[in-house]
Amino acid sequence: MVERSRSGERAVLVHLDVKELAAGGEGQDLREFQDLVNSTGAEIAAVVTGARKAPDPQYFVGSGKAEEVCDQVAATGAPLAIFDHALSPSQERNLEKLIQCRVLDRTGLILDIFARRARSFEGKLQVELAQLNHMSTRLVRGWSHLERQRGGIGLRGPGETQLETDRRLIGNRIKQIHKRLDKVRKRRGQNRRARKKAAVPTISLVGYTNAGKSTLFNKLTQADVYTADQLFATLDPTLRRLDLGHVGHAVLVDTVGFIRQLPHDLIEAFHATLQETREADLLLHVIDIGDEQHELHVEQVNRVLTEIGVERVPQIMVYNKIDLLDLPPRIAHDPQRCITRAWLSAATGAGVEVLRAMLIRIMQSETVYGWLDLPADAGRARSRLFAMGAVLQEKVDDYGASHLQVQMPRHQFESFSQHEGLSALELRD
Repeated sequence: MVERSRSGERAVLVHLDVKELAAGGEGQDLREFQDLVNSTGAEIAAVVTGARKAPDPQYFVGSGKAEEVCDQVAATGAPLAIFDHALSPSQERNLEKLIQCRVLDRTGLILDIFARRARSFEGKLQVELAQLNHMSTRLVRGWSHLERQRGGIGLRGPGETQLETDRRLIGNRIKQIHKRLDKVRKRRGQNRRARKKAAVPTISLVGYTNAGKSTLFNKLTQADVYTADQLFATLDPTLRRLDLGHVGHAVLVDTVGFIRQLPHDLIEAFHATLQETREADLLLHVIDIGDEQHELHVEQVNRVLTEIGVERVPQIMVYNKIDLLDLPPRIAHDPQRCITRAWLSAATGAGVEVLRAMLIRIMQSETVYGWLDLPADAGRARSRLFAMGAVLQEKVDDYGASHLQVQMPRHQFESFSQHEGLSALELRD
């Protein structure tokens, strides 16, 4: 397991602008890095900055900058050096040997924050899985007294090195966690199928961390999800009923926030959680419009959404925190008059009801509502409509024909009509 930073522990931060990484869209943000460190409760003893064209194979930062880090650690007495970069196992070992203190890279730092914020059983399992996957690449030392490779009488070891033992134990634990998470995925899958069967749409909140997703979630659903002005305040997914007036209701999902260079191990570990986003009918992409780098953050979020396979899910851009810029709430449309953007303040509530009305219009356009007339011999179609949860009320005339008031997603109604061979099926008001 990745060792957590103890609260109040002093740390030297190392932040480099690497042109090679910046060209690939992975530019560094010192303020965000400091916010991440503050989220662990660590005390920043010193900050070492610099620039390089490309990472150094041995130390990532180069030998000269590594010596500077070593001097800062010695001067401040900090027991920890945190790098705002993903270090290879060999780079981490080389730095620890040179600096003579613990070294933590960006991946380890984010894993530490996730480990602190996980509250649910599922969240803790996901974080542990990511930690074990990360740590398995850092196993480099074995105990010589257990080596079986040494020759000579009386020197043959008991079977395997400690390194091999550690790898086997970690592998066994990873298998156990995967089995438990498989059960979680099955349970979530059953819940999603039940919602689809009942024709309940799902709306998922996505966005960069600390963009205000949970605050907006609370405003829309009257929930009491924990919110704070900090990175990754919400980790475990939360689902709540969202009232959409005469259209009915939807399920609103509050998900974990994304961040630049989100560790791949975390994306893999949080597959069950992110599946809720993948199966959503609509994404609300919440953006902190007051952040100077909000356009870059949008790109980072879309990159993760593409990685998890939800780039085709309809998306509305929600520009939050307009109160910080004294902007009025409003909405914008594309040339086809489809709503694509909204400006609001989740903190003050300005524009939130406009967003709710917008969601009602969207869901209404994607929902069919009215009376459906079925002949007496259409019992199978009638039964299927009831099984789908689409029937609001029913009237039966003297000839045995059923007159059903139904409400269901348009795509589901079209599929139902084709399946039942009712091509002339029409709804009346």
